[in-house]
Amino acid sequence: MNVWKLKVENMRKKISITVPCYNEEKNARPMAEALTNVMQSLDYDYEIIFTDNFSKDGTRAVLRELAAEDSHIKVLMNNRNYGVDGRSARNTIRYCSGDAIINIPCDFQEPPELIPEFVKYWEEGYKVVCGQKTGSKEGGIKYFFRCLYYKIIKTFSDIPQYENISGITLLTKDVYDEILKIDEDIKLRHAIADMGYPVKMIPYVQEKRKSGKSSYNIWRYLTFAIDSMVNTSVSPLRIMTVVGFCMSVISFLIGVVYLIMKLALWHRFQAGVAPMLIGMLFLGSVQLLFLGILGEYIGVILRKVSKRPDVILSEKINFDDCNNDKNEH
Repeated sequence: MNVWKLKVENMRKKISITVPCYNEEKNARPMAEALTNVMQSLDYDYEIIFTDNFSKDGTRAVLRELAAEDSHIKVLMNNRNYGVDGRSARNTIRYCSGDAIINIPCDFQEPPELIPEFVKYWEEGYKVVCGQKTGSKEGGIKYFFRCLYYKIIKTFSDIPQYENISGITLLTKDVYDEILKIDEDIKLRHAIADMGYPVKMIPYVQEKRKSGKSSYNIWRYLTFAIDSMVNTSVSPLRIMTVVGFCMSVISFLIGVVYLIMKLALWHRFQAGVAPMLIGMLFLGSVQLLFLGILGEYIGVILRKVSKRPDVILSEKINFDDCNNDKNEH
């Protein structure tokens, strides 16, 4: 009986659920229970991988307890906070053994109850299934600026982008194998658009955080937006060229007009200092803006040529030795 049960389990598809955490002491256990209940209602083998980004509260202790109680729950503990997107997410993918990966934040803003719908479309043949926010209970102002951000990225990006993609996504194994090959500065949502796979969007209204406070502030949102812009488009550089050319032409024409008026009305026309100061301040501010844009692109180049260390883990729980050896980086 046990041998037959093992064979049946080996024949079942496996789903890996990744849950990034940072200071989620009060959310970790409810999320683990919710995900376990959802997956036990589905006919799939599964693993739930919590990745802790060096939390400052009691999240790590809670995760150790969860892993001790259930072998389906696995834990990766980063040596420092590598951020939710980027290196930490890519490193977590290396430890996944499922036929599909579902990523979901630990704050309950993306309901775990959506997972069966994601799985349904995966079984229908979609390799990429994404949640798409149609509204948010977190606050109208923040949601407005997020929508504005997506509009700007979509307008300036060199490739078509998807709007309002949320933190809950499903990717098949061959898709996330390709993601591991791309540059780590490319965000997942932009990589999906660039790959060209058919994407199934699941609309929903984003909930408020169940507990705790988001680690994202205005500065981090701004940084994320700028990074997204410079990694998906060279349009700002083209705009700089066009604006610089137009301003040069305008400045030249204004200079010619002032020269003619001064020569024609030498004693009556006073150019004055104010136009010169205004022009200098305007040109100086534009130059500083353009230097900042160039600096962002140079910063991206610096990150690409600099060999940064891979994500270092301080602890791994419920990963067998074979899996660790296979995925160690």
